[in-house]
This record gives sequence, structure tokens and C-alpha cells, in this order.
Amino acid sequence: MTAMAPDPSPSLLGRALADAFEPSGPADEVTARLLDAAYEQFCRMGIRRSTMEDVARRAGVSRVTAYRRFATKDALVEHVVRREFRRYFDQFLIDIEHARTAAERVTEGFVSALRAIRRNPLIGGLLEVEPDLLMPSMFSDGGETVAAVRQFVAGQLRQEQRAGFIAEQVDVDVVAELMTRISASFLVIPSQVIDLDDEAQVRELARRYLIPMLDPVAPGPATEGQARVQAVPLRVNADGAANDPL
Repeated sequence: MTAMAPDPSPSLLGRALADAFEPSGPADEVTARLLDAAYEQFCRMGIRRSTMEDVARRAGVSRVTAYRRFATKDALVEHVVRREFRRYFDQFLIDIEHARTAAERVTEGFVSALRAIRRNPLIGGLLEVEPDLLMPSMFSDGGETVAAVRQFVAGQLRQEQRAGFIAEQVDVDVVAELMTRISASFLVIPSQVIDLDDEAQVRELARRYLIPMLDPVAPGPATEGQARVQAVPLRVNADGAANDPL
């Protein structure tokens, strides 16, 4: 069996996301054991402190066998992260399955994305403990990572548009870009205003500020004394006087 080598693309997340949208066949038993062992090892010790020898030992295989499956540690990391993103996208589709409208599907998708990534022991843990491993992938890859997620979101919105649930005038690529960047900012920059652990608050945030992006209102300045969107303060979860809760 040919060892899996890392893709030459400079972005870890970009490489992992590149194939995460496509279904994959079942891995052979040894490869699956190595991926499971690597996931557990990385969650426990972090990626930087883990070695191929650690993973091989945890999987109950020899170091040589591990390198036959994955040519480098980077290749192993890439495949573990890719598998987690594939699981996330599968869960995303499950989470929006019972939503009755496009607005509900966008809302539940936003909640699902923040929940799944922040609570994932590997991805969420890396963002918190070893952010320097993922941050360059998100900000120094020429937009590759954001583009990969944006394409997925745009694909979902385009399905809604073809079904007649979103107006044709809506530019789903631009909407997907904005939604992706908003979600990414919440994941990498802690908020002192919005409690991301409060899913009711996250849902209300999506309803008030994301769903209006699906409204094909003609652009232009509002007339004097009018406002197109009424901004409602979000609850502040820091000490001190709180704004009106959602």
C-alpha cells in the first residue's frame, strides 16, 4: 500500500477541507486504527507534542507500519482533521434535516457550525490550545480555507434558490461569503458580547442578522427618518449592566 503523503497546498485546513465534502470509502482496518489512535493522541497531548511513534504505539502497530500508511506526520494530521470535518458536514446535514423553511435551515446550520467546531475535542481544542497550528491556515492561505467553506454554504443556498425558497435576485455567493466570515470570526476571536454557549442566543442572532441577507431588498439609502434594519442590543455576558437579552 502506498503511503499517504500531504498535499502540496500550503494550508492545513485548505487541504483537509478539499476532500471533506466528498464521501469517502471505508478505510482498511490498520488505517482506521491509526486514524482513531491519532485522534485520541492529538486530543490528549496536542499535535505538536505527539509523534508517529506515539500514534503507532496507541494503535498497536509498528512504527514501520504507520509510515507505510502515512508518509509523514503532517499527512497523518491532515487525514485526521479531514475526517473530523467530514463528520461535521455529515452532522450539519442531519441538524438541518427537519427545519421547515430556508430561514430555519440557515439558522440551524449556523448553530450547528459553531456548536460542532467549538465542541469538537480536536478542532476546538486546537483553536484553544494550539491556535498557531490552525490560524495560519485560516489567514495566510490566500483565502483558500474560507473559499472551501463558502463553496459548501453557497451550494446549500443554491439548492434553496433552485427550489424557489430564496429569491433569484439574491447573490448566494456573496451571502455565503459573509456568513462564512462571520462564523469564522466567532470561532477564532472570543466574543465579549455574545455567549456562544447559549444556543437560544445564537439562534436569535442568526434570525436577526443573517436571515435578512436572504431578503432581496433593492439596495439604496434609506429615506430620512427610516431604518431598514432595527438593531436590537445583544446581551453582554461580562460583569456590569447587561443590555436587553435576546
